[in-house]
Order: sequence, then structure tokens, then C-alpha cells
Amino acid sequence: MPETLDAIDARILELIQNDAGLSVAEIAERVGLSSSPCWRRIKRLEDTGIIQRRVTILDREKLGLSFEVYCTVKLALPTKDNLDAFDQAISGMPEVVQCATVTGSADYELRIVTRDMPAFDAFLREELLSLGLVSNIESRIVIRSVKNTTAAPLGLITPHVPG
Repeated sequence: MPETLDAIDARILELIQNDAGLSVAEIAERVGLSSSPCWRRIKRLEDTGIIQRRVTILDREKLGLSFEVYCTVKLALPTKDNLDAFDQAISGMPEVVQCATVTGSADYELRIVTRDMPAFDAFLREELLSLGLVSNIESRIVIRSVKNTTAAPLGLITPHVPG
């Protein structure tokens, strides 16, 4: 059962997911609470696992990591052991920034970030295909990112998150 959130909780989450560097005092001021009750709410949201962690989002392009590819992966034999082996292998590949098991004719959808086409080719050959588990990969190179957010759509769980 999902955690019950009120409008203040939702506003706190909205603020934190847009700027994890805000101090408790800044958050409290923006939601109309004093620091102690605001801190208790944030702590509860962390303790219940709604807030999993706070991160810094880097500009990949400025770091030279602007080559992004979506790959649909089909395993040769999708047994439990092979799925588990693939899951474990993927978790150790830093180029894979997202991985999901999916329905349909494929087994996985991967989002891969790397420097350029030669680096992507090396990743495919030396990492993904060397596992010996994959029968098919369909790759789609991202030309331009239209929307890229880590924010959860909080408006879907509360009637209105005041801005």
C-alpha cells in the first residue's frame, strides 16, 4: 500500500527532487513550516523509502559522454539462470545507465551512455556480446533528447502540488 502523503509532503518532495542541495531551513521556509517539523517529515520520507537517495546530476556532454543509445536485447535462451547472469553482468557495466526487463519480443531495454561510436562498438563487442547470452541487439542512437528528467510525476498522486 502506498504511503499517504499530504500536500506539504508532496511539496517537500517536489523541492528536493528538483534541488537536492536545498537546506532543511530553505525547504521549511518554502513549505511554511519551521525547521524541526520539516526535518521530521524529510526523515520520515527517507525512513519509509520514498526518498531513496539524493544525487547530483552531471552534464554528460560537458564530460564528453554525449553518445546515448537505446538497445533492445534478446537473450539466446531466457532461462532463470541466464536472466540472473545477465542482470548481474549489467549491474557491473557503467555504460548502462538504465536497464529494464520488458514485455514483447525482447527481454531487456538498455540505455547506454558512452563517448562516441567507437566506444559504443567496443562496449557491444567486449562487454555485451562477450557474455555469450545475447542472440539479438537492436540499437537506436539518440539524435536529440527532447525530455530527460529524474522527477517523479507527483501531480499523479496528489490532487495538486502547489508551485
